[in-house]
Amino acid sequence: MKIQQILDEKGAHVVNVSPGATAMDALQLLVAHKIGSVVVLDGTEIVGILTERHLLRLASRGPELLRTHCVSDIMTENPLVGIPSNDVDYVMDIMTQNRVRHLPVVDAGMLVGIISIGDVVNAVRQDTEAENHHLRRYLQGQVR
Repeated sequence: MKIQQILDEKGAHVVNVSPGATAMDALQLLVAHKIGSVVVLDGTEIVGILTERHLLRLASRGPELLRTHCVSDIMTENPLVGIPSNDVDYVMDIMTQNRVRHLPVVDAGMLVGIISIGDVVNAVRQDTEAENHHLRRYLQGQVR
């Protein structure tokens, strides 16, 4: 399965934030959209990614810091990205090795979606279930 198939199923809408937004602004976006990360865009250029973990680290030093720090102060700069033609198994390896849970997807330099490790695991699970089903049918002589 390719990343494009995951995006086709889940949709390509990506919540984003500007680098100059406050950490509190970003937190409110995460809560409002029930998501775990936002892509940080400067115009159309991906400059970072901000996750709930970035916000928790900042808030643990003092909740008032959420209002005084900009997204650019705490985001991960130049995040790893995937492309729609990437194979799901490859992306799972990359995400696991780099310990990232969210991966922006770009095509021709433009942001076209984002996938989570949960999306990837679910896609692999679906592929495995389908393969198991076909193998069972074959072994039972239902497929020639």
